[in-house]
Amino acid sequence: MKLAQLALAVSVSISPLIAVNVAASSFETPVAKALPQLEKLYLYLHQNPELSYQEKNSSERMAKELAKLGFKVTKNFGGYGVVGVFENGAGPTIMIRADTDGLPIIEQTGKPYASKATTVDANNNTVGIMHGCGHDIHMTSLIGTAQQLIQHKADWKGTLMMVAQPAEEVGGGAKAMLKQGLFSQFPTPNAVLGLHVSASIPAGKVGVVSGYALANVDSVDIHIKGKGGHGAYPHTTIDPVVLAARTVLALQTIPSREVSPLEPNVVTVGSIHGGSKHNIISNEVMLQLTLRSYNPEVRTQQIEAIKRITRGIAISAGLPEDLMPEVKVHDDETIPSTYNDPTLAAKVKASIEAEIGANNVEIAPPVMAGEDFGLYGRTAEKVPITLFWLGAVEPTLYADSVTKGISLPSLHSSQFAPDYPVTIATGVKAMTRTAMDLFNQ
Repeated sequence: MKLAQLALAVSVSISPLIAVNVAASSFETPVAKALPQLEKLYLYLHQNPELSYQEKNSSERMAKELAKLGFKVTKNFGGYGVVGVFENGAGPTIMIRADTDGLPIIEQTGKPYASKATTVDANNNTVGIMHGCGHDIHMTSLIGTAQQLIQHKADWKGTLMMVAQPAEEVGGGAKAMLKQGLFSQFPTPNAVLGLHVSASIPAGKVGVVSGYALANVDSVDIHIKGKGGHGAYPHTTIDPVVLAARTVLALQTIPSREVSPLEPNVVTVGSIHGGSKHNIISNEVMLQLTLRSYNPEVRTQQIEAIKRITRGIAISAGLPEDLMPEVKVHDDETIPSTYNDPTLAAKVKASIEAEIGANNVEIAPPVMAGEDFGLYGRTAEKVPITLFWLGAVEPTLYADSVTKGISLPSLHSSQFAPDYPVTIATGVKAMTRTAMDLFNQ
């Protein structure tokens, strides 16, 4: 028996009214009615993005929207985080999270509602700002879901906890909110739900992943040292540029030769800087890496291998101990992998299928992108979490990408433009139905 059918059978035995409202109804009509106002909210958020740790106005708007619906709202929690709690009788606590920060990108979508916002970043540079990762969709879907659950509060019992989380793009928001006591100052959730727009799934569809969904992410700096000198007399130097070149190539043996081929992992050197002039051999070269994996043990293996390989190359070049390379892992930017609890993911998939149709729900593959949403499932409370993918690509454009091989703009692209009316409606229906089913189980 399908989950929706089981819920219907149980509801009928209790109350015909509940059976109609909770198990058999669709949120198609009420969401369609709410959509014009949600679109206005989306356009406001899209045109007024804010960078990580600067989300003051977005935070205020989210707090205002939740307060209007009757939530008890706490602002400025873990930075510009917002926590809204709505108690609706005895029952489970379900937390739904949306992230709020934008990216330092100049929008180039050509849309009439494109963001023209700019700001000064931490390096005192004027940069454009864009919701190039869909957080404006996430926030709008959160408010839309809150509206639907409050309007249908007679059909569920429990505590609804809505979290607008800042600083996801830099991996700091979830850490800050949890550190301040998200699961101790507020009710500890029985489940945490989230959604993320997808730049590879058509609008109107949803992708669900069971198990590992997103990757561990580490930022690593390698400071390679040498003995500089004149480019015409390389034999009198120990060239750090050559050491860096050897190191870049050697690091690629970590995923290809050291880690099991059954364990997905990536070692990417994204930046290399060294030297100042054609004929000068410098004293140092700086490398910047991003590491990706799912298994925490693989993450540890990557880091230890980097330290061993860089040191080994330095020793082979004859560098003394005081000139050994330095490997720095930026712990403040480290993000653990997101592991969707398989039992919860199965419930989420069943609920969304019941709401938008099984033909609109697909099994999505895990990706090597990172999301600090995974932190909510790694606390001492061991709360089950699931984040699902919300299709955002305009269907005709998606069809062309399949039939004509047209490349689609990715997340973090200056040209990423979700089909927002369909995407928002789908997100609200999927999340509302999922939350309501969890309350009633």
